[in-house]
Amino acid sequence: MEAPTIGQLRSGPPTVGLLTAAAAIGIGRTKAYELAKRDEFPVAVRRVGATYRVPVAELLRFLHADETIGQAVPYPRESLHRNRR
Repeated sequence: MEAPTIGQLRSGPPTVGLLTAAAAIGIGRTKAYELAKRDEFPVAVRRVGATYRVPVAELLRFLHADETIGQAVPYPRESLHRNRR
């Protein structure tokens, strides 16, 4: 899946699917589901029926894009490993 742009995230619905959120932060499908199942995904994940939804506002904050408009956002690699032991 191609990563969505910040503009696409901002102009879309208030939540996105787990795979869209994972693509935005550079995590693959398998790892995204593993992290969500263990409640270790880097941003809050909400379970809605059989699907996972991620609030866009929280995703944008994680990407440090909640205030940057039209700017490239650096990949926050260190944030992905904060829960590793």
